[in-house]
Amino acid sequence: MTKVEVTRKRGHIVSLTADGHTGYGVIGEDIVCAALSSIIQTALLGLMAVVGIKVEFDRRDEQGYLAFTLPELDEDRRHDADVILDTMFLGLSDLYETYSDFIELTTK
Repeated sequence: MTKVEVTRKRGHIVSLTADGHTGYGVIGEDIVCAALSSIIQTALLGLMAVVGIKVEFDRRDEQGYLAFTLPELDEDRRHDADVILDTMFLGLSDLYETYSDFIELTTK
């Protein structure tokens, strides 16, 4: 099971941790794990490459681990980050609804 924890501060997503493989299929062929990873990694790439935020992250592929934390942001970058991260959260929530036996999604 992959445990995904999203942390919000004043209503804004400020960090995420995803840990573990979903176990839906064989590692390397697991479509649920691939979908989950794609949603999170695309959001992280968008924050860094499109918005230009220097996001601190830690990625360990073998363990199925990815965590990132946003720095303090000005109003414009916060808006852009919110658009990306709220879209990411919608994708994660949708995936969780269908595959809750393989994904644990929590928000704090």
